[in-house]
Amino acid sequence: MTVLVGWILALGMVVVVPLGLRLIDDDRQRLGPVGQVWPFAGLLGGLSLLLDRGDAFAVALACCYAAVAAWLAMLALLRLLRRRSLAPVEVAVLTAMVSPAIAASSLIAERGGRELLGFGMTTQLLTVAHFHYAGFAAALVAGLTASRAPSPSSSVAALTVPGGVALVFLGYFTGDGVELAGAVVLTAGMWLLGWIVWREVAPSAGGRLTRALFGVSAAVLAATMLLALSWAAGHVWDAVPHLSLTWMAATHGLTNALGFALCGLLAWRRLQRAPNGRQGAAGVT
Repeated sequence: MTVLVGWILALGMVVVVPLGLRLIDDDRQRLGPVGQVWPFAGLLGGLSLLLDRGDAFAVALACCYAAVAAWLAMLALLRLLRRRSLAPVEVAVLTAMVSPAIAASSLIAERGGRELLGFGMTTQLLTVAHFHYAGFAAALVAGLTASRAPSPSSSVAALTVPGGVALVFLGYFTGDGVELAGAVVLTAGMWLLGWIVWREVAPSAGGRLTRALFGVSAAVLAATMLLALSWAAGHVWDAVPHLSLTWMAATHGLTNALGFALCGLLAWRRLQRAPNGRQGAAGVT
């Protein structure tokens, strides 16, 4: 694992998830304790990446992170049972809440140096990244967007982003063709999401910095998701050029982590804290 990939994963665990948790509505006051504990659990998960693969202490640290992620997944189940809704906003938010647990299970296996369900170490690292940024951050942003700017288009984005995430994951089990189909669905959802944020959400944000953060978050998707498409297509057809894993981490991974996820969630947090911010189904309307 490269140092850059480790930093990207640590950013997701330590910063992106706890920042996103603050944006989810909490009608029963159950997310507060998870949000308070998460930065410490994320730090333990990040520290596990600094140790050698196969180190027992690295596995123990990853298990601590997984325990808190499982707690969040349980709260997702309780939310589903309580609300009994599979509206697009809810599908997106529930996907975000469950995704870190999937990432954490892969992190435990990778830190232990063991194949999980036949997946090698590289695939397990991709799973950790995929479910922190596409599974959590992108799905949450899709839910927030559908809540603030309700329309058929935003509802489609709130469904296709989780659907694409699931298809890409299913492709790990079934083959590159399914993974490519997932990349197509996810890219379409992300591009649609970026367009809605650019055209509807950003202009309505009050502060200049907030609008700029929304703009950056939306704009970077045009390039980063094209790289994801070329990566998936290149594993189906040899003639399609695609970057190496190292360069994918340095371009697609880093830009999505900083440009899309971090800037986007910071923008939503600023919008939430604005004097005229209003709480809604996913956190902000």
